[in-house]
Amino acid sequence: MVAVALFVRLEAKPGKEKDVEDFLLSGLPLVMQEPATTAWFGIRLGPTTFGIFDAFPDEAGRQAHLSGKVAAALMAQAGELFSEPPSIQRVDVLAAKLPG
Repeated sequence: MVAVALFVRLEAKPGKEKDVEDFLLSGLPLVMQEPATTAWFGIRLGPTTFGIFDAFPDEAGRQAHLSGKVAAALMAQAGELFSEPPSIQRVDVLAAKLPG
């Protein structure tokens, strides 16, 4: 069951699209270590626009993720990879279908 989520929109700097894609791929092993991160998706929305959608059972899980390694790496590399700061939106999950 998930109740809350994050939607993070990322706009790559010109020429950094592959680096952003690689960053998202490298985040998966880190997120796999977060027991309260129920679902995590690195996504591409367009040629230079990427995103992260992740879901959690409660606010404590979301806060743990925001304090975790992926969030720290995202902020550490933001100036190098992105043309604007990541847009982090806290959202409520109204309905979900998950495996299991």
